[in-house]
Formats: sequence, structure tokens, C-alpha cells
Amino acid sequence: MSLTQNLARLIVQSAPDETARESARESVKDLLAVTLPVLSGTLADPGLTALRRIWPGADPQTQALLGGYCAHALDFDDFHADFRGHPGAAILPALFALVQTLPGLSTERFLDALVIGVETAGRLGLAIGQGHYVRGFHNTGTLGTLAASAAAARLCRVDEATAITVLSLATSQAAGLRVQFGSTAKPLHAGLAARGAVTALELAVAGIDAGSPDALEAFITAYGDKESRPAALTDGWGAPWRIVTPGLEYKNWPTCSGTHAAAVATLQLRERGALPTDIDHITVAFPPGGDVATAIHQPKTGIEARFSLEYVIAHCLLHGEPRIADFSLQPLAPDTSALAARVTRTPDLNAPPDALNPAARFHEVTLFLRSGEILRQRITRQQTLARGVNVEEKLRRSLSPLPIEAQQRWLRLSELTNDAGLQELAEALRLR
Repeated sequence: MSLTQNLARLIVQSAPDETARESARESVKDLLAVTLPVLSGTLADPGLTALRRIWPGADPQTQALLGGYCAHALDFDDFHADFRGHPGAAILPALFALVQTLPGLSTERFLDALVIGVETAGRLGLAIGQGHYVRGFHNTGTLGTLAASAAAARLCRVDEATAITVLSLATSQAAGLRVQFGSTAKPLHAGLAARGAVTALELAVAGIDAGSPDALEAFITAYGDKESRPAALTDGWGAPWRIVTPGLEYKNWPTCSGTHAAAVATLQLRERGALPTDIDHITVAFPPGGDVATAIHQPKTGIEARFSLEYVIAHCLLHGEPRIADFSLQPLAPDTSALAARVTRTPDLNAPPDALNPAARFHEVTLFLRSGEILRQRITRQQTLARGVNVEEKLRRSLSPLPIEAQQRWLRLSELTNDAGLQELAEALRLR
């Protein structure tokens, strides 16, 4: 049995447990928290306006594209360490786009499809290896297309042969490069991944033939490297479920997760009484290669600023915790940009390269004061994760600009208490 055939069988036959389903429920709430500011128009987004002009339809492929874009537009969405990307933004919009084509769909079946999608995402990341991301691919766009396709195949209860074809057709649509971070093309990667999943499913169900049953082997060979471990795609499947362990990481702030340890370090320095007017210059240290996702040194827009260590550090010193409105279409704050210009990156050459173990990443922020005093704070990625995120509170904050009746409706729908509620939620998420 080929790797692709084995994965197809697991997609079709696996039985997620209740713990995994509960994790999936939380993922849905986080998706709403990160999507609704853009979807509701609370936060203007030029990319969505352009996409609606090009694709005004209500068909599942278009809805998946638009939903994926909205979910990733703020860079506020979930992250999975094994996947090294944002699975929810690719998987859930594809599933919600398909819900209304499946009358009588149960909430349990929907959640199981999400669990399968995240499992596939995490295992694809383990199988293809860190080199895929390091060489410039955006895993949300590349691997996310395959993960969302696996979820779609499970949701629609296709047989193993059809699932093989769905996966194969998905490999032909997997794309996305990190060079586009800081632009509206980055969230478009998630939208294209979600649409690619729906397209692959519809093509396979319609009878399109994809040929060889070895598409994933070929994909890993083409996009991986000598460190790739294809067997990791299926070995130990569901033991534990990737959505539970290591689990999805949720964000407190709407900036690249690669800035968060530096943000925590800076906020702690701020609490110690460090005043921006007292600062001569600032350095930020990290393992070599630990800033590949935060490659923008001098951002010109709020969108670019989400991927700038310099700007996030300066913002935290001046204004405290990052907020959605601080990284929007509004012009960058001149005082923040001026302070950001005094931040220098100083990779710690004594630390192991980040690519060897991104989980061990740290950021050390050092303030050099005009008085000669030096203040330093080091925070690891693991310390940042240990702070946790209250997803329910995150959702309530995102809903706060809406009328109270709308807030109450979204909160009710987020609970997924029954099958009718799932259909109502999918309908509410449709872009018109």
C-alpha cells in the first residue's frame, strides 16, 4: 500500500475521540474571533474588497476562498507547531463552504472532519520537514491545501479511492511563498488553500482521474529534502491527535507569532519602568534564522508591521499590548516608527540554528539607556505559550464593536450546540 493510499484509508476510517472534538470546538470559536472583524466590516480590508469584485459568487469554491482570506487577514489565527503554519484558516473555511451542500450534516461529523484535517496538517509538517518552510514556502498555502482536502474528503464521506484522487488533485494546487508576507497575498494563500480543497473534492467526485496513487510520495520528494520523513505522515496516526497534542496555539495579539516572545519581553521591560525617552538604542537577539517569518525591518503599512520585530518592540514600549486597530490600514504611528529605527537585530551565533528546533526559540530584548544603564529581558517561545489564551474572551473582544443583538447571536452560534446551529453558523459566515 502506498503512502497516499494509507493516508486515504486513515482519513476515511479514523474515529476521533471526544477530547479531540472539544479541541475542535475551541478552534471554531477562534476562527470566529479572527474572521468576524473583517467579515463584518468592523475593520476595512482592501484585499477582501478586491476579491469580492473579482469573485462575487456564492458557490462553495468562492466562499471557501473568501472565508480563508478573512480568517488569515489579521494574522490573528491559530498556529500549529508541527505544521508550522495556520491550519484553521485553510481547513475551516473549506468545511463551512461545504456545510450547506450537505443537508442534515451532524455537528459531530463536522468536528471529526476538522480533527482529521489538523491531524493531516501536523503530520504533513513532520513528514516534509523544517526545510520546506526555511527554503521559502508558506506551509499554510502549500501543506494547507492538502490538509483542507483531507478534511473535505472526510466531511463528504467519500470512499478511499476518491480520497486518493482528492489528495492527488490537491497537490497540483498547493502553493504559497513567504516572500509575500506583509501583503494581502499572504492571507490569500489561506483562501486559495481552502478553495483548492473544495475544487479537488468536486473534481474527484465528478470523475476527474489523477493517475498514479503515489501523489504524496511525489509531493514530498519534490518539495521536501534529505531531512524529510515520509513515514511520519501516517505512523502513530491519532495517537495522540495533533489537535490535542501538541495542539493548536492561539494568539493574544494580531501580529506574526514570531514577534510574540519579543513582545512579552518588551512588555516586561516596560513594567520595570523603562521610558522610551530614556532609551538610546535597542537590540533583539534570537537563534540564527529565528527571524525568517519576521523579515520586514522597516514597515510602511500596518500589515507589514505585523511582521516586523522592530515595530512590534517599539509599539510595546510606547503603547503596551498590540491591538487589532494598531496594525490596520491606518498610517503607522510616527513615534513608533522612529523608535523602531533604533532597534537592531543581533542573532545569537552561540545558539543552535532555529531550523533545528523552532520550539527552542527565544528573544532577548536589551535596552541601552542614555544613562549608561542596560536593561535586558529574555523570553522563550515556551514561556510565551505557557501564558495561554482565553479564546472565549478573545471572541468577545472581537465582537465588542457589533450591536449587542449581533454579539449574542454569534456567541450562541459559536457553541455549536446542535446540528441546526451548524447550518445557521455556516449561513451566517457566507459573504454576500
